[in-house]
Amino acid sequence: MIHFDHLALSEDILKALRQLSIDYVFQPIFEKDKKTVYAWEALMRPKGITVTELIENYQDADQLHVIEVATFFGAMQAFFLRGYEQRVAINSFPSDCMLPEEAQTFWDYFGEDIRGRMIIELLEYPYFSKIHWIEKEKSVRNMDNLFSLDDYGTGINDMDKVRVMNPDIVKLDRSLISNIDTCPEKLERCKKCIKALHEKGIRVVAEGIEREEEFDYMVSIGADLFQGYYLARPG
Repeated sequence: MIHFDHLALSEDILKALRQLSIDYVFQPIFEKDKKTVYAWEALMRPKGITVTELIENYQDADQLHVIEVATFFGAMQAFFLRGYEQRVAINSFPSDCMLPEEAQTFWDYFGEDIRGRMIIELLEYPYFSKIHWIEKEKSVRNMDNLFSLDDYGTGINDMDKVRVMNPDIVKLDRSLISNIDTCPEKLERCKKCIKALHEKGIRVVAEGIEREEEFDYMVSIGADLFQGYYLARPG
């Protein structure tokens, strides 16, 4: 289990963090050779409850900030305990960011070890806050880290989000990729998405790959990185 008591955070946030019983598993994101790991995505595993239920409970209580802080500190602790050498992808709410003093504690605690090694993966929910985004972008870019946009292809304003956020990486949603080898409409849509994103210099992750045929098709149309149970499960 991840513990937070040793961190130089305010007593209020520490009290809230003590209520969490969480750990992390990691799922690799691969290059197209299926062997080279580009990054490890940190996935929260709370005790006695699903991640979805945990987030819903904290959202209802207007305390998503606690999960945001817990994710950054907890995922990085777990990542370094694993001894991974590649990048780490950390999920983050587009509606929230760490307070300046929390961000400073984060940088002070982990230091230069995190420079250029983090990918902040912005989730689709609950909503986008431009104020929080500006603060998050400033701190992330100052440490030469990357941004990733999750669940691309599930919303009506996907390219608008890309223009606003200017991510380094975009993850195509599983719904676009599932059975792409038998669905010409999905194939054409993915081709158009990849072409548009590549024109902006953005790398594309095909996520949720569950079958060899899906992998082969996504390679053939130019996806850059790959993630899913076909390649490796979280562990």
